[in-house]
Amino acid sequence: MTLMQKFLGATAGLALSAGAALAEPGLIIDLGGKFDKSFNESAYNGAQNWVETTGGEYMETELASEAQREQTMRRMAERGANPIVVLGFANASTLEKIAPDYPDVSFAIIDMVVDQPNVQSIVFSEHEGSYLVGVLAAMASKTGAVSFVGGMDVPLIRKFACGYAQGAKAANPEIKVIQNMTGTTPSAWNDPVKGGELTKAQISQGSDVVYAAAGGTGVGVLQTAKDEGILSIGVDSNQNYLHPGSVLTSMTKRVDNAVQTVFTAGADGFTPGITVMSLENDGVGYAMDEHNEELITEDMIAAVEDAKAKILSGEITVHDYTSDDSCPVQ
Repeated sequence: MTLMQKFLGATAGLALSAGAALAEPGLIIDLGGKFDKSFNESAYNGAQNWVETTGGEYMETELASEAQREQTMRRMAERGANPIVVLGFANASTLEKIAPDYPDVSFAIIDMVVDQPNVQSIVFSEHEGSYLVGVLAAMASKTGAVSFVGGMDVPLIRKFACGYAQGAKAANPEIKVIQNMTGTTPSAWNDPVKGGELTKAQISQGSDVVYAAAGGTGVGVLQTAKDEGILSIGVDSNQNYLHPGSVLTSMTKRVDNAVQTVFTAGADGFTPGITVMSLENDGVGYAMDEHNEELITEDMIAAVEDAKAKILSGEITVHDYTSDDSCPVQ
């Protein structure tokens, strides 16, 4: 860290201490844009819900490139935002470096753990929600094959894939689960064309239900599924409305609730440490609404609710790929 960075950090910290009560919260949106209809958009919606509820204002920045991470985080802190919500696991190493320079600023990061005294790490039990939609996928499949399209090939997305496969196999031990990742760089989050190509390849292998956990790339997966006459499963936000009658369900990951809760708590009510959002506190789940009600039978609801109850009771343990980078089912 340069002398200038130390000076700016100290100056910002003093300014924020003096005006903490007046500070506006901040939101740093990850690559892919705030209207990705998935992860980022869910966070944005949470911020908007907070605005509508409180009449407050917040600061917002969208990352356009990897190179902007540190500069964006520092600028947000120096503008006086507090607390600041940072979206995405890819920001973890930057926040680990930045947080100590702004000890009077409260940061919350979603999808990764950063061990600093002024950081709240919000993580989700995506494997549990993915297990539930895997059960539904296997029960809806007529071909005996379902599939998964992930975004960037990282342990977090493997966590979705493994939980999905485990749920599908629980519902039908003979089911075939096809898995593909879009890429190994951040561009994998925003490549709907590639998402569509992968979906077509999976259909050629027999898949008739595809689950997308790929940010903006998933828009291409869901569109191709509709065009090709198969079912899809959305992620993060409730994406059932995108293609009514074609989207079987969505694995909801309540990033919106996480952002709204941090904003509502403010700098004074901020709680550092690790917060886990799971089935138990409705942090993850599956979406039912008027757009998919004709696709989900009573037997399917009974089966998925039974699976949910057994996960909550501990009778079913869903494997967490981020804790052990292997998957008991494929």
